[in-house]
Amino acid sequence: MNTAFEAWVARPWRMLGELLRPEWAFRRRKVVATVVVFGSARLPAGSHWYEQAREFSMRLAACEDPSCREWVVMTGGGPGVMEAANRGAQEAGALTVGLNIRLPHEQQPNRYVSPGLGFEFRYFALRKFHFMLRARALVAFPGGFGTFDELFEALTLVQTRKVERLPIILVGRQFWQRALDFDWLAEQGVISPADAALVTIVDTGAEAAAAVLASHPPAHGHAGP
Repeated sequence: MNTAFEAWVARPWRMLGELLRPEWAFRRRKVVATVVVFGSARLPAGSHWYEQAREFSMRLAACEDPSCREWVVMTGGGPGVMEAANRGAQEAGALTVGLNIRLPHEQQPNRYVSPGLGFEFRYFALRKFHFMLRARALVAFPGGFGTFDELFEALTLVQTRKVERLPIILVGRQFWQRALDFDWLAEQGVISPADAALVTIVDTGAEAAAAVLASHPPAHGHAGP
């Protein structure tokens, strides 16, 4: 059989595996709601944004109200900001998920993902599908092309109402206001003022955690799932 044809035949089965393996694991571990954290893989441990992402996840995981107790921090599973967010959740005693992408260089899975909840993807599209499927909020720390790609994918899905509106928090006011001028885009008529309002910009991981928690009012009087 032709090698190219064999690869073509195998592709749908690889894609199906990347769709189903995480789904089965999430159902076994009762992962029903996630807070997705994006950010640069290049920011080392101890850097400002690494520590801010770590602080964010620790604060989120410390929430004891039934409305947020089921939330699980999910990242791209690699180093930098992703590692920091997984690390903060792990240090708070919470489950945490990593969806790593197979690349020729740079991204290796970090060691803070919970056992059985780390996955390696070949296809960006299926990885993004799992990012969005259970998301209750998206939090983006400073990052490069990958972070921008994931952020704009989410914004497009919310803008076009392919998914329900959810909090999209950008951490690092100076970084984001210089990198992306949403008000200017609205002035140019390429997005609407309502589109510009889809994001909330804050300065710290603690503020991001507070914004996410405030977007989902406490479920007072409920025992939780």
